[in-house]
Amino acid sequence: MSLAATRCPARTIGAPRLPIGPDCLSYTADVPGGRNRVAVQIGPPIPAQGLWDEWFPELRPVNRGIGGNTIGDLFGRLDTAIDNPAAVFLLIGTNDLSLGHSVGRVASDMRRLVAAIGDRAPDAPLFVQSVMPRRARFADRISDLNNAYGKIAAEAGAVYIDLWPSLADSDGGLRSEFTRDGLHLSGAGYAVWVDALRPYLSQLA
Repeated sequence: MSLAATRCPARTIGAPRLPIGPDCLSYTADVPGGRNRVAVQIGPPIPAQGLWDEWFPELRPVNRGIGGNTIGDLFGRLDTAIDNPAAVFLLIGTNDLSLGHSVGRVASDMRRLVAAIGDRAPDAPLFVQSVMPRRARFADRISDLNNAYGKIAAEAGAVYIDLWPSLADSDGGLRSEFTRDGLHLSGAGYAVWVDALRPYLSQLA
């Protein structure tokens, strides 16, 4: 696998090394033949900014997150986002809500996307992550969407990962110590997310 990356400066908060803000990382990857051990994170900017190859080097992760992506955007690039993966971790939907799409529409689009991933990578376990909390005014819609995601994952035989308990405050917003803008994760937020994913990723090592 060849992997090209551009990074902005990073800081260390304990371990591992963590990004400091939005738009810090973009990846392009070429995987000529063979099977990736894990295709980690396809979706919008929060996955895209993660240093997944450094956090989980034993899994040879491929980061396919792109800033600003909606479910429709990801659906349109699925053939290039997934190339014979051993597993797929999916996090998407918050940008769809930002565009004013209804929970019902986002859930319907997500159901189609999950089915398409299953068709393209039938032997790869799929891990569907809940939409992360953001400002509290989004809390009810995100909660309803995550309930739908849990059902979609179960219907598809995928694993649903609920990130809400690790990241949300009592009002349903993203905890202030994990963000600077109420939407994107800070280094501390990424550390919590990595810890939440570690039990699932460790099964694939």
